[in-house]
Amino acid sequence: MRFKAEIDVMPLDALLDPQGKAVTNGMKNIGLSEIDGVRIGRHIRLFIESNSEAEAKEKVEQACKKLLANQIMESYAYSIEKA
Repeated sequence: MRFKAEIDVMPLDALLDPQGKAVTNGMKNIGLSEIDGVRIGRHIRLFIESNSEAEAKEKVEQACKKLLANQIMESYAYSIEKA
């Protein structure tokens, strides 16, 4: 079976996010001072060939832990559905 995974990788809340800070400041510069606390992350979509959804989830976990997210500085969340 083929599955699609949607993965969001974000900097940990306890860490400074320079890109988010720059965008927050930019919002003020364009008259959108109501917007603050911007955090910038990554969205990753990938496809997995797997015998089951549980096996697909395990493969996504491995990909996130070993390559897609730096667990010291980032968190990740994902969803999986049949493609």
